Amino acid sequence: MAYQNLLLEQPEPGIYLLTVNRPQALNALNAATLAELAQAVAQVATDAAARVLLVTGAGDKAFVAGADISEMQQLTADQAGVFSQQGMQVMHALEALPVPVIALVQGYALGGGCELAMACDWIIAAERAVFGQPEVNLGIPPGFGGTQRLARLVGRARALELVITARQIKAEEALAIGLVTQVVPAAELRERGMAVARTIAAKGPVAVRLAKQAVQCGQDLDLAKACAYETAAFALAFATADQREGMRAFLEKRAAKFSGR
Repeated sequence: MAYQNLLLEQPEPGIYLLTVNRPQALNALNAATLAELAQAVAQVATDAAARVLLVTGAGDKAFVAGADISEMQQLTADQAGVFSQQGMQVMHALEALPVPVIALVQGYALGGGCELAMACDWIIAAERAVFGQPEVNLGIPPGFGGTQRLARLVGRARALELVITARQIKAEEALAIGLVTQVVPAAELRERGMAVARTIAAKGPVAVRLAKQAVQCGQDLDLAKACAYETAAFALAFATADQREGMRAFLEKRAAKFSGR
């Protein structure tokens, strides 16, 4: 599928790389880009051979600098609600992908860009990355899930401080508060992401998907229910060819050849 504002590539089998490609607008998210993001995520979701999705932005200035203010400026309250719902649906779809999703953040990840990164399973940041939810500077709160995902990642007090003051933070502080998992030199960002993707792609695909589902579903359950969910996932894996191959390969001291079944 051809996209106007995105690039969707498979640099290696099973590994997708999705690039928001509006460098002239610092990759800002307008309605057309959000619509294409929804299509791209759906494309990856329907590929049974997909193992990992990497998400990044074109150029070295920004991952995504935010939602497109020039497009938002004249929205009515009703139209703003529709725009927010469009963005929310994209973030939910990205979060619901069965395969791991990793954001590779260089430059600015502000507003909708920070929200896009947080909808991924984790974030690898370049040393010069900058994160923030500066919407209150525009007279609006975040609209693509920023108040909710940020609080879940860094805690209520830190999230409130960042959202209400609109303070922007650099990569090292983002690492310290748990917003990102790794900080690397900018020149190494893509290769670090690819290295992690290759590691994941070599694991049992069914097990990876079940583990992601268990973590995501369990965080909204009490501990007993969450552990019961894990038991069900654990048992389900024993009905797969991947389990048989993985354990046989371990006992035979060889690399497993997983089929995803």
